[in-house]
Amino acid sequence: MDKMKWSSIFAELLLLLIKSIYYIGESIYYLIVPMPEKSLADDIVLITGTGHGIGKCLAMQFAGESAKVVCVDINEQSNAETVKEINSKWKGKAFAYTCDVSTLEKVRELGEKVKSEVGTVTILVNNAGIMPCKPLEAHDEPTIRKIFDINVFAHFWMLDTFLPGMKALNKGHLVFLSSMAGIIGLKNLVPYCASKFAVRGLAEAIMDECRDDGFTNLHFTSIFPYMVDTGLCKKPIIRFPSLLPLVTPESTAKEIISAVKKNLLEHSIPSPLLVINNIFRCYPHKIAMNFKDFMGGGVEAHDD
Repeated sequence: MDKMKWSSIFAELLLLLIKSIYYIGESIYYLIVPMPEKSLADDIVLITGTGHGIGKCLAMQFAGESAKVVCVDINEQSNAETVKEINSKWKGKAFAYTCDVSTLEKVRELGEKVKSEVGTVTILVNNAGIMPCKPLEAHDEPTIRKIFDINVFAHFWMLDTFLPGMKALNKGHLVFLSSMAGIIGLKNLVPYCASKFAVRGLAEAIMDECRDDGFTNLHFTSIFPYMVDTGLCKKPIIRFPSLLPLVTPESTAKEIISAVKKNLLEHSIPSPLLVINNIFRCYPHKIAMNFKDFMGGGVEAHDD
């Protein structure tokens, strides 16, 4: 390798070092000073699973931020109730669409309707999901396929339908609802954990692809909630409930919207959990497992 190439590599390494120091300093600064938050007033937000739980709370709170909210759920009645409740407070802010998001053709039909009736979606929140709680041997093939159809493949179909519009505007925000079960494997949640790990990988990969293709004004946020009191987690195991209580859908939605407004790449709820996990990943695996056993946590098996 000639001197010119070595000089170029040295210059790149020096620039990398300078950038690294800057970003470390920036992170420390934002530990002290609150991060700036962007306005959502001009956004069209599409949220899946808005008939109840986190999705409904997200729809209500995004509307409170003056955004237009496209509410999507397979349950037409509960979704219509969500939209009615929103529009009674913020007239004309919410729009109801019934869709099975696990089917590509239906999602594409949804995309055409939303584009013509509301406009180009600029924030996409993939929230819909299911969480059967039982040992792996107790799952049958249709259940496992359904978990992945809703929890994983629906993300692909939504991206296929709505990401091109964001790219055309070079503006958008993609929000992926993973889980702490997408960070740590748990008993009685093997297919669910696998699906949420997949969502985490999908989010990282599509972010890198868009960044490399020059779409610098697209933002990505992966959310990793602890156990949320939505009814999916019927028999939680919590050793220290005062430290790690069930999280409410309302507070979860509030934190998700805050993460979106700050353009956070990742956010766990409660927020220290992701940091704690990252620290223990640097130590021998047995230490992490012993700490997990000490803290407890997980779910008991139950019938759907």
